[in-house]
Amino acid sequence: MTNVVVVGGAGRMGQTVARAISETDDLRVSALVDPHVPAELFGGVHALTLNDLSPDDVDVVVDFSTLDVARESILWSLRHQRHAVVGTTGFSPAELAEMEAGIRGNSGVVIAANFAVGAVLLQRFAKLAAPFFTRVELIEYHHDKKIDAPSGTALETARVIREARTEAGVVTPAEPTTHETIPNSRGAEYGDGINIHAVRLPGLVAHQEVLFGREGEGLTIRHDAFDRSSFGAGVVLAVRKVQGKPGLTIGLDPLL
Repeated sequence: MTNVVVVGGAGRMGQTVARAISETDDLRVSALVDPHVPAELFGGVHALTLNDLSPDDVDVVVDFSTLDVARESILWSLRHQRHAVVGTTGFSPAELAEMEAGIRGNSGVVIAANFAVGAVLLQRFAKLAAPFFTRVELIEYHHDKKIDAPSGTALETARVIREARTEAGVVTPAEPTTHETIPNSRGAEYGDGINIHAVRLPGLVAHQEVLFGREGEGLTIRHDAFDRSSFGAGVVLAVRKVQGKPGLTIGLDPLL
């Protein structure tokens, strides 16, 4: 039985992840770490910090909190040679390199912007389509409580598309809009002509569209996460896989 600690366990995602873990036969929630008392403990205990727990009672740390807390969770995991699955984004390339260098033994760290399997497949399909279309734009939709824009998932999707286009030697035509009546009405430019539009509305969860265009045709790829439970299955997958994948893994795709 794998003992899993959920950091940020009182939050909406933390509770969703803990519930998904508790419903498996091979994983158990040993603790929820959060400054607030979680609504449900799912058979585990409540702790204020990871330092309040014995490393002997932890196999995998799952973190869906803030960037600063996630940094501490990863450091704690590396210090005690435990595995970590992190759904918080925003780490710099230097941080990731330092993190990878600090991994000892068979410890594994998985950092992913999105744990919905459909979102990962969208990126795979977008990578396949990218070399065949002259233009591409992204629209990401999230709930009105999300504090960052664009989302980490949209940025990762844009990166995958840009790399595929560069590798194929695709040259993006010049931007057709030469005058914006309202600044930034064409969205935020990621680079290589890829524009990202962020929508924030109550009632939404997490949704993304990739719109490709070329002369005479278009292709739209869309993923919808209607409920946070869609992320739970991906986290369970990552918790199982990380135990046999030492080192640093970015994204859920290498685990599928």
